[in-house]
Amino acid sequence: MPMYSIEELKELINTVDNSGVTALQLEGADGEKLSIKKKTYVATAPTVVTTVETTTQSVATDTQPRDAAAKLDKTINSPMVGVFYSAASPDADDYVSVGSAVNKGDVVCIIEAMKLMNEITATESGKIEEVLVENGQIVEFGQPLYRLS
Repeated sequence: MPMYSIEELKELINTVDNSGVTALQLEGADGEKLSIKKKTYVATAPTVVTTVETTTQSVATDTQPRDAAAKLDKTINSPMVGVFYSAASPDADDYVSVGSAVNKGDVVCIIEAMKLMNEITATESGKIEEVLVENGQIVEFGQPLYRLS
């Protein structure tokens, strides 16, 4: 017999999520254990940089790093914590690989969280330039999974 019903689990998760508590561990009389951990993030204020450009050369030099950073920003990120799977089953082909073209809404992988298989879809269209995680790897919320061009 499970220690908690689904409704009780949802209520516990909601309580932890809406409180200052970052972790909760419970152990039932039958030895069953439950652990809920909340990730906390520290937001930083954006930095404003003012530059004075005096020559055409400095303009070209200044824009190159921004273009490179823009390319790195185009990623498909994990919407949850869980285990990354590149295919629907061990004997199936990967949903996408390097060179694959994806459209917004295409399934790109599966993330297993709490024994549920969640299909993850592309948040934007592009071409897969790099797979940033390995099959079976645990991923964090917001972690980049694929780099797009």
